[in-house]
Amino acid sequence: MDRAERAGPVPGGGAMVLLKALRADARLTEWLRDLESEEDAPGEAVLPHADELPDVLLDLSVPHEDINDLVTLRSRLAQDDEAMALLARCAARFVRDMGEIGKGWEPPSFPESAGPLGRLFHVYVFVAALPHVRAYHRGRGVPEDVSRRTLADLGRQMAVHRRRRGTGGLLFPWWTALYFHGELFQLGRLQYQRARLGQRTGEAVAASGGRPGPGDPCLSVHIPDFRGPLTPSACERSLALARAFFAEHFPEEPYEIAVCHSWLLDPQLRHHLPADSNIIRFQDRFELTHQETTPDDGVPVGFVFGDPELPVADLPRRSSVERAVVDHLRAGGHWYGGHGWFVL
Repeated sequence: MDRAERAGPVPGGGAMVLLKALRADARLTEWLRDLESEEDAPGEAVLPHADELPDVLLDLSVPHEDINDLVTLRSRLAQDDEAMALLARCAARFVRDMGEIGKGWEPPSFPESAGPLGRLFHVYVFVAALPHVRAYHRGRGVPEDVSRRTLADLGRQMAVHRRRRGTGGLLFPWWTALYFHGELFQLGRLQYQRARLGQRTGEAVAASGGRPGPGDPCLSVHIPDFRGPLTPSACERSLALARAFFAEHFPEEPYEIAVCHSWLLDPQLRHHLPADSNIIRFQDRFELTHQETTPDDGVPVGFVFGDPELPVADLPRRSSVERAVVDHLRAGGHWYGGHGWFVL
């Protein structure tokens, strides 16, 4: 008897539980209503056969411990016409504006009452959309290895969920949607989102002398987890890849400016880390335009320790970054998001 047989069915994971939970939430009821009002007919959502699904999920780096649940729940989902209709509407809305900046679908998080299928529902949406995503990548000439590593972020985000919650799922499905919508690509150590300059950052860039301004294209830089140290050499290699990639595959979009919106640009880090640390050298690439005025201490705690709600008093101090985050908070300080740019 294999592990899937021993484990038995996933408790509370049916489509009826999912739909009942969505309809009990006023926000999600409105979301369902908006989906149903879409003029375009959604067609049929196609999922890989249960025998093929594990290979598809492994190609997306989905953690091995989540595979059996996804295969089991796939059968339950496929047996419910109403749930499959919802999946079809979600997938159709998701691929409708494939590749268009800022027009992607932003799937909401589902409540815990939606059960295991609610936690994993968006994974099936991304899997159903996968053929369209790969077709878009091929149409743009995106190399297979870049496509594969970009879409593998689905598995990374599921690993983040499991690290924080101990179960399969996606904490922020709207974030994973950026990859599957052709707006964000993994190129070496860093990720690059096709975006547009905001008002404050755009004004700062324009004021520097004849450069792009608010609303013009830019690349928003993101620093993914589970990718090793943020070394200057890894960043340089990544930036070189990005310059060549976007010039070749998105030639109609002139990307002269890179931006970053992150707690890693909080100037206070300079008081806690040596000047030659990876984070400070990453900061040195940017012209800081402004800093948030509302503290967001959970962001660095979440990124460094895996869970933004961990008690500060219990946090370890094993590395220079951990000591920086912890010591600042224990001294009564706060962390803030920073915004910066540099010329590509």
